[in-house]
Amino acid sequence: MSSLEPTTYKIEITGTVQGVGFRPFIYKLAQTYALEGSVSNDGSGVEIELCTTHAVLELFIEDIKTKAPPLSEIREICFSKIAPKIFRGFSIIQSDESGLKTTLIPPDISICSACEAELFDPHNRRYLYPFITCTNCGVRYSIIKTLPYDRQHTSMAKFRMCKACEKEYKDPMDRRYHAQPIGCYACGPTLSMDLEKVALLIKEGAIVAIKGVGGYHLVCDATNDSAVLKLRTRKKRPTKPYAVMVRDIDEASKLAHINAQEQKLLNSKERPIVLLKTKENDLLSKHVAPHITKIGLFLPYTPIHLLLLERLQRPMVATSANITDEPICTDIESLEKLEGIYDYVVDHDREIINGCDDSVLTVVAGQTLMLRRARGFAPASVKLPFSLQKNVLALGANQKSTIAIGFDKEVILSPHIGDLDTLGSVRYFAQNIETLQRVYDFTPEVVVHDKHPDYESTKYAKMHYQKSYAVQHHYAHILGVMAEKQITEKVLGVAFDGTGYGDDGTLWGGEFLVCDYLGYERVFHLKPFKLLGGAKAIKEPKRVALSLLFDLYGKEALTLKNPTTNAFSQVERKVHFVAWQKGLNTPLSSSMGRLFDAVASLTGVCQTMSFEGESGMLLEELYDPEITQRYSLHYQEGEIDFLEMIEALLAEKELHVGVSKFFNTIVEMIVHVASVYDLPLVVSGGVFQNSVLMGLVMQRVPQVIFSTTIPPNDGGIALGQVVFAQSVKR
Repeated sequence: MSSLEPTTYKIEITGTVQGVGFRPFIYKLAQTYALEGSVSNDGSGVEIELCTTHAVLELFIEDIKTKAPPLSEIREICFSKIAPKIFRGFSIIQSDESGLKTTLIPPDISICSACEAELFDPHNRRYLYPFITCTNCGVRYSIIKTLPYDRQHTSMAKFRMCKACEKEYKDPMDRRYHAQPIGCYACGPTLSMDLEKVALLIKEGAIVAIKGVGGYHLVCDATNDSAVLKLRTRKKRPTKPYAVMVRDIDEASKLAHINAQEQKLLNSKERPIVLLKTKENDLLSKHVAPHITKIGLFLPYTPIHLLLLERLQRPMVATSANITDEPICTDIESLEKLEGIYDYVVDHDREIINGCDDSVLTVVAGQTLMLRRARGFAPASVKLPFSLQKNVLALGANQKSTIAIGFDKEVILSPHIGDLDTLGSVRYFAQNIETLQRVYDFTPEVVVHDKHPDYESTKYAKMHYQKSYAVQHHYAHILGVMAEKQITEKVLGVAFDGTGYGDDGTLWGGEFLVCDYLGYERVFHLKPFKLLGGAKAIKEPKRVALSLLFDLYGKEALTLKNPTTNAFSQVERKVHFVAWQKGLNTPLSSSMGRLFDAVASLTGVCQTMSFEGESGMLLEELYDPEITQRYSLHYQEGEIDFLEMIEALLAEKELHVGVSKFFNTIVEMIVHVASVYDLPLVVSGGVFQNSVLMGLVMQRVPQVIFSTTIPPNDGGIALGQVVFAQSVKR
């Protein structure tokens, strides 16, 4: 058949192509080519039917690839000839809701420049309207109940459009064509309090709970010492840094050093919190981020934030409204648990269907690292380098929890859930499972969980599924990176974190694994040490350090004078020595995270922690790049003995020297083991969130492979679990 002869074709497009203005884009493109046909959403993405020649079809598809809407992400475009059809013009037709749902859920994104301009235009009918939006911006995931992404499947269904909004919604040439959250003063969501009054209350020192996109923020004046201290006291958060929202990039530049890459992230449509190097100034309260020279800044991503900051004319603390380690509050009922923390509530009547916290990123040596994948970036989608034989549900770990579903070559990861340490967080965890299963009409055939028997995710698997499979924690860490980076060969994986259940029943966390998709071998690990008091040692670095002193000096350690021993009374030291000697509640650990804790204690930097990772964050502050020396380590039969390093560290007279040499030693450890194996080096685990360590590794091993779109912490575990499912013998 000649390429000049008209034929009827079906084009199928998969990826993030719903809720991003894709159908009107296709409609307009068809008009430019004078084509007849139709476009619709279905469970897999976008489907186009048109009558044209093969030559024009190729040009049309090329334009789709190169001119697609900025919020879209095309995964695949397939076309095929179908039975001849007669069309009258080109039309956008109703979504097909039948069949398997595999299209990607669009994430929530920030207000676009066109809507921002209208927001502050006195002549616009949506002037100062706090829910202004269009096809190119605004809420998506947080309001969706199921696919396809149409208004009746969202929490906007209850808002009946006025005639003016309906006209925009139905006009394919309008920027608001099929913008599902569309509304205005006459027909859309409303705020419970005037923002002029809210700004005045914040200026007076009040703490205000404000409902946003994926949950509530607790907000206060970031320049006001007493307001920030009040929030710290009420929230029982003595030192953990607070994120700060500022009006624009100019305001951000007054507070922090910002390079081009960081500025791009701050201004991006996702508007994440970006960790930045603080400038010396007195523009912020010293209580926002005590003891460290980093600050998490982000720009307003909703009209509510923009309007409030315009009135406030100062930076504001904007932290998740939740009880520590619990999920973000998404409705007024869940917010009631925080009564006494906030003074006022700013509510609105658009229901949050799916909670979603703020994303957190950092830039290290020119590479972006995802520390918390949530609003703007989630749900995340990863294309696997192979096809799954069955539908897989992965339940993640216990800290930084995320869950994932896998089908065909696709893995969908939930946004950050939190730590599964409370009934509320476990309920939220179950809700996220239900959400992904409902949205995708997904039924799991294989369920995978962490090997730790006491993790709530493991208990959930055992309770709710007849059969499930366990995967070792650190192997899952490495598998997750391999999947993200499409690696199919054998690798040397380095997994450094706080805790992971080992094959021998001890707590691993300083692991070197040779692995591929079929299995792994533990080739090196830190020499195990005892954790005095078990789980208590996680929050008390001094317990870990004292145990190492007992390993080095035995009973003599009781009479030593150093920052660790000084942190205990004489009686406490004796009690802990007996426990260490007899193995009473002293589980063995090979954890690199705990070794960081021990060093923080021995150097007097931190004896107890008020938040996870505090010790590593404080050690970062002391690193001196001018110091290149390191300590000695001993490698014997797969174990790495570091006690000589601990002894040398105690003898250091200058704090920054000891800390710097410690960092250098850990990097040398990685380089040494990597030299033994001629394999690609893959690193993962929460310890690699440490920007000093990660920067040094990248410097010494430029070809090191690590995750850039999935967190290195346990937020990436679920992806690795999905990959593991492929090797399960059922």
